[in-house]
Amino acid sequence: MDAIFLQILNGLDKGGAYALIALGLTLAFGTLGIVNFAHGALFMLGAFCAVTMNKLLSLEQIILDPTRTTAWGSPLEIRTPYLEIWFGDFGTMLMDYSVPISVLMTIPVMLIIGVVMERGLIRHFYDRPHADQILVTFGLAIVLQEIIKHFFGANPIPQTAPDIVSGSANIGLWIGLGESVVYPWWRLVYFGFSAVVIFGVFAFLKFTTFGMVVRAGMFDRDTVGLLGINIQKRFTIVFGLAAVVAGVAGAMYTPILPPDYHIGMDFLVLSFVVVVVGGMGSLGGAVAAGFLLGILQSFASMNEIKSIIPGIDQVIIYLVAVVILLALPRGLMGRKGMMED
Repeated sequence: MDAIFLQILNGLDKGGAYALIALGLTLAFGTLGIVNFAHGALFMLGAFCAVTMNKLLSLEQIILDPTRTTAWGSPLEIRTPYLEIWFGDFGTMLMDYSVPISVLMTIPVMLIIGVVMERGLIRHFYDRPHADQILVTFGLAIVLQEIIKHFFGANPIPQTAPDIVSGSANIGLWIGLGESVVYPWWRLVYFGFSAVVIFGVFAFLKFTTFGMVVRAGMFDRDTVGLLGINIQKRFTIVFGLAAVVAGVAGAMYTPILPPDYHIGMDFLVLSFVVVVVGGMGSLGGAVAAGFLLGILQSFASMNEIKSIIPGIDQVIIYLVAVVILLALPRGLMGRKGMMED
């Protein structure tokens, strides 16, 4: 029972990442009809916003102390972070919370990147075949990937969670399973963060005038345009919102998986499977499929399962996708007409 509960938790935090990326993908496809293969690169850029913020907060003052020498006889370098010099203990706390603080930088940065990407490139491919959209956005993803590799190198860059949530929570005591069920605090934080972002996106689209116009435009863009509403401007903002969702998902995921230049590609294929399984253009389907596939992948990674079916953890998502699409060709919650032209 303990093992099953832990695998469900593993699936929920992994599914949270899948759901957030798939949600952004679905927002872009549902509003603009764009198959955006650069969306995984947006997740990567968000992760490296966290890396950049950590580097900025950790900038150090270097002083040579002639009274102390190294083993080679040269003066010893005394390194002190500027934040500690300027703000003392508060500066130390800011460095400790670099990942959550990076979200504040990630939001405006990713919004600008999303808007520039839509206006500078994506809008020229609205009426082009999906194959053209895939080629150009995949090419853009490779360019962004190589830029990150040039500036940050090819190796993963570990990021640490704040000390207050760096350990493990004794979840077993909370639910009466005993002290044997423990789980990393930051993974719980990430699941809660995912839930808040997903709820916020759905609330924005459902309860605001802007969101209602966007949802109407997703179903019938031409009619909304005839009402005198500049739906294109709103769609640009939605594309920026999709970039923000992917970016903050990447930034907060860095303590779980150290980011490198191909982390976006690693999540991209899985996220497209999630979108297709959930149903092209269905926001609810993307979220449901993200958590479902995350939980299934978590259970498939158990040693007991892998001993029976070796390698099942690597293919379980694709096998489930095949079964679901054979039974439900439009996915779990797909809409009629999506990708059927």
